[in-house]
Amino acid sequence: MTIENYYLILASNSPRRRQLLGLVSDTFSVQTGDVDERLLPHESPPEYVLRLAENKAQAVSISENESSLVVAADTTVVDRGEIIGKPTDAKEAERTLRRLRGRIHQVLTGLAVFRPLDKLLVAKLITTEVSMRNYSDKEIEEYIASGDPFDKAGAYAVQNEKFHPVSDFEDCFANVMGFPLCHFMVTLKVFDISINEEVPLKCQKSLGYSCPIFEQVLSEEK
Repeated sequence: MTIENYYLILASNSPRRRQLLGLVSDTFSVQTGDVDERLLPHESPPEYVLRLAENKAQAVSISENESSLVVAADTTVVDRGEIIGKPTDAKEAERTLRRLRGRIHQVLTGLAVFRPLDKLLVAKLITTEVSMRNYSDKEIEEYIASGDPFDKAGAYAVQNEKFHPVSDFEDCFANVMGFPLCHFMVTLKVFDISINEEVPLKCQKSLGYSCPIFEQVLSEEK
């Protein structure tokens, strides 16, 4: 069975997730449900992103038919065990970018795939170590002025070519963008959906990134 056998639904309004899922299928819809994204007491960052991804996948209101498959993801930046969300204003964006500058933090994505017909829900956690370069105060100021940080967890976009906040990156670029494509492809195997071997290459071409780990991801999780 291939992904084309399903009515694919992306439970996210993220343009970056739409871009990446579009490398797998060009026929999917976008639908979102109402999910409470507040952090629960004593909830760890991994528990948080997995819960949100699962809830988002199950919150989409659709008919329970054999062809439906819902895909959801939630991504957050974690620094020293603390979740760093989207900045609410320029001052918070500046504080966040100063905090992350020249250091290593983690990007966590909870990925969930849900089949309404039999209530099969598969979720997994993907973690990426991110090394930030030692950008200058002036670069921070110019980046904030561009408006790019305000809808991004951690106040940055890894793919921003002008600011290029990340240095020495050797992991899943797509995960930091919010949708770890190879891990998604592996998850599809649980639903007896075959993997299109061209997708990892399409991902690298689309992102302009030579991924050093995609073969490892696909081989280790067979």
